[in-house]
Formats: sequence, C-alpha cells, structure tokens
Amino acid sequence: MSTTAAPPTVADVVAVLERRYPPSWAEEWDRVGLVLGEPTAAVRRVACVVDVVPETVAEARAAGADMIVAHHPLLLRGVSSVAPTTYKGRIVHDLIRAGVALYVAHTNADVAAPGVSDALAARFGLTGLRPLHRPSPGSPADGPGRGTGRIGELPAPLTLAELTRHAAAVLPATAWGVRAAGDPARIVRTLAVSGGAGDVFLADATAAGVDAFLTADLRHHPAGEHLAAGGPALLDAAHWATERPWLDDLAAHLRDDLGVETVVSDLDTDPWTVHAAAPVLDDKEPRP
Repeated sequence: MSTTAAPPTVADVVAVLERRYPPSWAEEWDRVGLVLGEPTAAVRRVACVVDVVPETVAEARAAGADMIVAHHPLLLRGVSSVAPTTYKGRIVHDLIRAGVALYVAHTNADVAAPGVSDALAARFGLTGLRPLHRPSPGSPADGPGRGTGRIGELPAPLTLAELTRHAAAVLPATAWGVRAAGDPARIVRTLAVSGGAGDVFLADATAAGVDAFLTADLRHHPAGEHLAAGGPALLDAAHWATERPWLDDLAAHLRDDLGVETVVSDLDTDPWTVHAAAPVLDDKEPRP
C-alpha cells in the first residue's frame, strides 16, 4: 500500500494564504481571494506572479502549474461579461480550460508583516524596520508591525546619487530603471520603501523624518510640491520591480507550509519598454 501523502488542494492553499494574508486586511475597494478554481482540485505546483496577463498565464501553463497566486487583481472593477472576445475574458477562459486556479493577495499582502514592503526593504539590507503607514486603530489589519511600507536604516550612508545607482542594481531590471528627485549629494541614512504606487504616502515619509523614500508611480505635481515643502528625497522605480521581490517570500512560504513546488515569474510586466536618457551637452555646445 502506498504511503505517499495526497497533494494539497486549492482549498488547502487558500487556507495557508488567508492565515498569512487575511482578506479582512485588504482595503475596502480591493478584490482579493480565490478568483477561479475548484476547491477540491489537487495542487502540486504554484506559479507566483505580480500580474495576471496572457504572458504570465502562458508561462504558468508551460511550467505545469495547477494554481497561480498573483499580487494584482485580474477583476478589480466590475465586469458584465467574461466572453473570450474580451481581454480579461480570454484569460479567464484559458485558465478554466487548463484547470489552473487563480488566487489574489493584494493590499492584504501589502499591509502584512512580513509582506510586500518587507521583501523590498530586504533588497536594501534595511534594519530596524517599522511601518511607514499604519492601519487605522481598531481596524482588522491593525497589529504589531503591520502597515503599508517600511522604514529602516541603510547598512551604510549613501548619497542620493549612490543610492539611486544601488537601487537600480538590487531591484529587478526594467527599462524604466530608477530615477530620483532631490540633491544628488544628499546623505541618506534612513530609507522608506513602499511597493507599488506610493505617492499617497508622501506625507507619511515627511512625518517620519526619513532621508529618502523609494516607491513607484510618482507624479509630477505631488512630487514637486513634496520637495518644495522640504520633504525627503524621492526615488521612483518601476511598479513591477518594487513588488517582484515579494514573490520569493510567497513561494518560500508555500513550499515550507504545504510542500508544493513553486515557480516565480521573472517576466517583466512593466508596460514601459523603452528608455532613453537625454544626452549630456557640453556647456559650449549649442542647445536647441
């Protein structure tokens, strides 16, 4: 008689994920949890992705994954159709036809400890971590160490220019790269980081008194006004690159807790694919 243990099911994977990232911790506008998949279906391999797009779905299917765990919701806003003639409907049909389940952990993974920004902070070797933006007192997500973003100390002080180059080296490579705003010679000892779009936390970074804040999707006017008001220097990286580090932690947790095989997608889903720096002109050269 075989003593081989039965593989975990979709329901088992969901239970493990929801202990670590309870859906009640997600923002009210968010859509997290099980999107597709029979709860009783066996799961031997899980694909971890930032975005559910045709390319990552094809990658997961080619790897033989039974389930995808994604950070960004596929169906964040309401739809009236998932017909295969629509972009998202095609994805839904492909997943169902292939028997691949889909689960999403988004803002509930952002606020968790450890969560998305802990993995980002680890890329910089930050120590003495504390949340950048804490949940409202008494809210479901309120608890020790939890909150969006992290603040910590760099292993050694760096100028803003040095930190920008370092960020480009330690984060996953993208065409976007990393850009910074502020005095290039400014010394940075304390760094705040937040995976994904983070300009809503500019005031938190200022109130925390950090030297610099690294996030994604910074906009022209909020960034300019922040700097004019004396806020910390800013580093703007590609959205995907700031959240990709979390996939390694997610995969390790699933392997350790359930014994499933995991594959982590390194497919760059950042929409920006071309970057060109302006040429540096000599002072004597005519300018257009």
